Amino acid sequence: MKKENPNFKEKSVNTINKPKKRLGFSLTENCTELRALMNNSSDIIIKYAKAGGYDIAVITCEGMINRENLANLIFRPLTERPPKNCKSPAEFFDRVASELQIAQEQRQVYDTSELCKQVMSGFAVILCDGVDYGLSMGIQGFEHRSVSEPSTHVNLRASREGFNEVVRINIAMVRRRIKSPTLRTQMLTIGERSNTDVSVCYLTDRADVNTVAAVIDKLRSIPLNTIVSSEYLQSYLEPEEPSLFSQVAVTERPDVFVSKLYEGRIGVIVDGTPFALILPSIFIENFITMDDYSHKPFFSAFLRSLRFLAFMLAAVLPGLYVALCNFHPEMFRSSLLLNIYSSLQTTAYPVFGECIIMYILYEIMREAGLRLPRSVGHAVSIVGGLVIGDISVSAGLMSAPVVLIIAATGLCSFAVPDLYESCMILRIVFILAGGILGLFGIAVAGAVFIFRLCAKNAYGVPYTAPFAPITLKSILRDTLYRVSWRKLSKSDMTVQQLSGNAKSGEYGERTMNDD
Repeated sequence: MKKENPNFKEKSVNTINKPKKRLGFSLTENCTELRALMNNSSDIIIKYAKAGGYDIAVITCEGMINRENLANLIFRPLTERPPKNCKSPAEFFDRVASELQIAQEQRQVYDTSELCKQVMSGFAVILCDGVDYGLSMGIQGFEHRSVSEPSTHVNLRASREGFNEVVRINIAMVRRRIKSPTLRTQMLTIGERSNTDVSVCYLTDRADVNTVAAVIDKLRSIPLNTIVSSEYLQSYLEPEEPSLFSQVAVTERPDVFVSKLYEGRIGVIVDGTPFALILPSIFIENFITMDDYSHKPFFSAFLRSLRFLAFMLAAVLPGLYVALCNFHPEMFRSSLLLNIYSSLQTTAYPVFGECIIMYILYEIMREAGLRLPRSVGHAVSIVGGLVIGDISVSAGLMSAPVVLIIAATGLCSFAVPDLYESCMILRIVFILAGGILGLFGIAVAGAVFIFRLCAKNAYGVPYTAPFAPITLKSILRDTLYRVSWRKLSKSDMTVQQLSGNAKSGEYGERTMNDD
């Protein structure tokens, strides 16, 4: 077995890197070459027929085409009304492509590699004996999930449509919302093995041409063989330096995707996943939802401030509690201090150890509830509430304030779901800083966090914009507070207009119209 695995891997690589072979004039040789290239796979169907006195073959992939379209748009026209009085196979094939209304999406295929790609993408390819190219017809009919309500980023008054796993349906949902000729979609094929379709979407009069070119160059240079979801591309589109916060936003909602395109951003839709990528992204956008634009401005401001407060509490509260209990108990009120002191006397661990243990148990419960089937998922909440919440306190293993603190921070982190992973790491950092150095450690960790956040810059847009560097117009327009739609409609801003974009030196401020 050990000797067979390297040989099998080498054979697979050689098959992938095999140079493209042009189709020949012999129908039999072309079909034989296709069978060999596809390793005689059983789902590749080759149907031989005779049309207009010439031998043809229709090549499809089982389960990837619509059988009714195959019969009505290809077999019936070729057998019932084929071009007549053709002097050569080339003339016959040219008239098939030009005269017969076979399919709307039609292209010519000249090599076996492209032929395989078209067949596996749901196209039907017609070959003719005596012609050295094939006709690819778009009659896709593979099964896919229908358009449904997004499972993430749930809103009350916004659209109920969410992206699905088919890239062309997702592009159609975007086009339906932007009926403008400035919307451009550029299709790329990424992944040497998977040949995944990736669509880059942007508005030519809003997006920065250098940023678009940089994104496309990065996508084309990705060295992955297989791309299953958009997360595979996300790390390649971000700066190489490690960071807790992602500078590429992820959304399942077409309305959010479209609104970001209007702001001059670039969207990336990957075939096979309902989550689209948007870049560049800034930190303040994690606290903004589509429902904020449906509410009154003052209520939207309250909700955004509430989300920001929840993020701060989710990250700092456990560490702050540990620091105050261990180093600064005088900052508690006397009645609260007595209650905390009495609870600590009955527990077996110090506050620092309690917070670490309780936090780890909470994350285990959350992960278990997330991965379990829905029919038994409620058992996790029952076990967590009874065993950890009640019995551990009664048995003296945990103190009631620590259980309350961890539960409150977990609840706060759910208010900003896009930052949950960052909150999880920051919570541990602040617990360690508060347990070792007290409030001084909290202050140092907070300063390092803010400095690192301000240093992030992707595609010429500062991650902390419009607060650092400050852009007063954008702050007063739509950040923690947004103005009414009457005032929003009077002015228009793009992400390239944020301060610091011209100072980055890497990307300029030109748009597509400048060319």
